[in-house]
Amino acid sequence: MTERHSEREQRRRPGDGPGRPRRRSRGLTAALVLSLAGAGAGLGVLAPQQASAVTPPVSFTADNLPTWQTNGIVWAMTQVNGTVFTGGTFSELRPPAGTAGTARQVVNFAALDAATGAPTSCRLSFTTTSSTATVRALVVSKDKKTLYAGGRFGAVNGVKVSNVAAIDIATCAPKASFHPGFSATVRALAVSDTTLYAAGDFATVQGQTRRKFAAVSATTGALRSFTANADEAGRAIELTPDGKNVLLGGDFFTVNGSNSHALAVADAVSGAVRKTYNTFHRLSVVMDIATDATSFYTGNQGNAGGVFDGRTAFDLSDFNEQWRDRCLGATQNVLPYGGALYIASHAHNCATEGEFPDDGKRRYLMAQPTHHKGTVPAPVDGFVPGPGKLGWFPAVNGGIGEGVGPRVMTVAAKGDTKYLWVGGEFTTVNTKPQQGLTRFASTGDVGAPTTPVASAGSIRPGEVQVRWRTSFDADDSRLTYRIYRNGAATPVHTMTADSLEFERRQASWTDTAVSAGQTYTYRVTATDGAGNTSAKSATASVTVPAAAQAYPNQVRADGARLYWRYDDTVSPYVADSSNGGNTSGLQVGAPSLRQAPGAVTGPSTAMGFNGTTQQVYSDHRQRAGSAYTIETWFRTGTTRGGKLIGFGSHTTQLSNQYDNHLYMTNDGRLVFGVYSGSTYTLASPWWEAYNDNRWHHVVATQGPAGMALYVDGQSKGTLNVPGHADYTGYWHVGGDNLAGWPGRPFSDAFAGQIDETAVYPTALSAAQVKNHFDLATAP
Repeated sequence: MTERHSEREQRRRPGDGPGRPRRRSRGLTAALVLSLAGAGAGLGVLAPQQASAVTPPVSFTADNLPTWQTNGIVWAMTQVNGTVFTGGTFSELRPPAGTAGTARQVVNFAALDAATGAPTSCRLSFTTTSSTATVRALVVSKDKKTLYAGGRFGAVNGVKVSNVAAIDIATCAPKASFHPGFSATVRALAVSDTTLYAAGDFATVQGQTRRKFAAVSATTGALRSFTANADEAGRAIELTPDGKNVLLGGDFFTVNGSNSHALAVADAVSGAVRKTYNTFHRLSVVMDIATDATSFYTGNQGNAGGVFDGRTAFDLSDFNEQWRDRCLGATQNVLPYGGALYIASHAHNCATEGEFPDDGKRRYLMAQPTHHKGTVPAPVDGFVPGPGKLGWFPAVNGGIGEGVGPRVMTVAAKGDTKYLWVGGEFTTVNTKPQQGLTRFASTGDVGAPTTPVASAGSIRPGEVQVRWRTSFDADDSRLTYRIYRNGAATPVHTMTADSLEFERRQASWTDTAVSAGQTYTYRVTATDGAGNTSAKSATASVTVPAAAQAYPNQVRADGARLYWRYDDTVSPYVADSSNGGNTSGLQVGAPSLRQAPGAVTGPSTAMGFNGTTQQVYSDHRQRAGSAYTIETWFRTGTTRGGKLIGFGSHTTQLSNQYDNHLYMTNDGRLVFGVYSGSTYTLASPWWEAYNDNRWHHVVATQGPAGMALYVDGQSKGTLNVPGHADYTGYWHVGGDNLAGWPGRPFSDAFAGQIDETAVYPTALSAAQVKNHFDLATAP
């Protein structure tokens, strides 16, 4: 059965929602554009420098550096010449935890050294008499001499202004001659050689009508003729690299009378609309826009169910959409740099992208390539999916305010080192206290990968299969693994494998230099690109048999691509013993390990499930396929039923799409069910009960010939239903959702023992099924 689930967030009023912060100067944008285009040698100081440990195109480690911190929210950020300017709503700047220094009183603004993280001598106070002052936008002029600030404030260092100010960078003093009058909050700024562009909540500038977007002279503040009147708030504004057009983002539905929701392209001189868009959900808004040499990118936030919360890329040559990443978790800021798009959001559901489901965890900082490499994937639901996530996952929390975590980013350089600065409302970074500000460098990685969890198995003479759950490294997705045999100091094998924070597939290696009857031990380490090495895994021990074990040997020969034997000794890893499938499992709720005797003849154990909180799910998101077989052994005396094995869209939480499953009713009957517009089931006869505390073998197949169910080697029926729901998900053993299914038992979770679970990419024949049963029960 399938159900729909979408993030639901409270609808925010335009004046109260998250502001659109600035995270870099226009000078930096120009430098990045030239660097990425392979031009502008004089701007090489800002060209991406590969970090020593990261997997390209990531340019920064995930190890945060000591940085002074705020007591409130950082909304705005930019940089110039090694100094990072930050603005927001905060009143104190204090040193990193555990370091010397005295807290400083500040007023919504701080300037910090990019390399040390400490404040500079530049101090500015942004104040207002009518409400709480806040700085929502910062941008640096093209000549790097002027800092422009926007927000809600009436004075800077006592000099009267009206929501926009110009600061002389050399003297850190407001320019009293620059005094444009914006009637309400300014949320975003962009600057050309001659013009300052603004977006926000205002309706007038200098007493003249300019609704949500406006432009003034960059030197005098005089109002320009640029007119792009919108009906709702402006949150983002950016110039195209050629300076001819302005990219507008926000809540709006019309610009200059043209229907265009959340995004539009306007002429940089007149404001005339050049391109309109109406493909965003009506309750989704554009929070940020950023450009590189060839494309521009949006970060979107949605405020209701079924909204668009992710990112888009558009071609600058024709302004047409290139891809759309539909992850849920409101995106606040995007920053293209060195071929990677850095993301500030609270992503919690990327199932539409074939990645992690909504299982209660939020990822606040991520990165993905700016463009697809190789063949562009086919559209899904009318949109080309975004490029897959890269191996960069610094850990911050949601923090104060709206709990969205990071809100703004910028890249600053000092010497040969580049620094990615992040601001927002988080209060921890990499699990340690750190509020409002943090930074990551292009060099100096010190974080080692997690320790692999290893297993070893042998089912026939002459080979040992060494398996391990791949490690996680926050800034390196390709790790080097070394396998040590029998305690030797030199590895017997070295190889690389890829892993991400949300998908750590099993890696394996077959040792063929082994002898029958001998016992071998193995340990595995993981090393990142900088040479940081994990501890050795716990020892995995195995004895090589003198003859092939009939049942597991046949399961592998028949093509299983997932084969869980439940002989594991360490939680939470369940090894995959298939021939190269490498679809290992993860235990939930600590099921009981190594329950004996197992279901089949030979040295094998089972896993015990309590019927309430325990299950195992596969750690590889995939599709079930048009043809498949699911097979398992079970033993139980339960009268509450439960799911034995099935396919579902979630991991640790109940799936909202679920079918291709085998479950037991309260009276001990077995049911095989699929969903193909309706629920279709095959069930064992009512007079046959399998909750008799004996081991039973159950197999279900589906393919072009339809569905088939077998119990203990015997057919229990067929059904001419060749199809099922098509979605990406995970195999579950021991429990998952059964809501809406015929004969739904009292418990979705199974109480009993399970052994020898296998999934095949084909429909096994009746003869193959019978052969498996006979081999398992033979003396």
